[in-house]
Amino acid sequence: MSKKLFLDTNIILDFLGEREPFYLPSAQLATLADHKKVKLIVSPISFATVNYFLTKSEGISNAKEKLRKFKILCEIAAMNESILEKALNSDFEDFEDALQYFCALYSKCDIIITRNQKDFKHSLLPVMSAEEYLKSL
Repeated sequence: MSKKLFLDTNIILDFLGEREPFYLPSAQLATLADHKKVKLIVSPISFATVNYFLTKSEGISNAKEKLRKFKILCEIAAMNESILEKALNSDFEDFEDALQYFCALYSKCDIIITRNQKDFKHSLLPVMSAEEYLKSL
């Protein structure tokens, strides 16, 4: 069974925005998903945030087209009242990080992939950068 990797918003922005020097590891994760070696799990909040930033830099149509193509590679995590309640009552300093974390837990992810590991210091799940995960394979 393939690992379920929860992608934090910054990893998706690295990939779709082709942000150097972070693009290559994020693209390698996408390739692993395309080859069915991992499952990428993404919260709906990440789609909204990534759309916002890509629209500013690339325009509405390019942003939506990139998100449509990316959607094929990933599964969308549930966002429900229970996740919202847990995030509101958690020790996370950043509410968005709390929402991401509880989405990952609810989706039974194996690992959270992010460039901001300090944001998930209370995580019960392993937290790695894309590079660290790729080196672990």
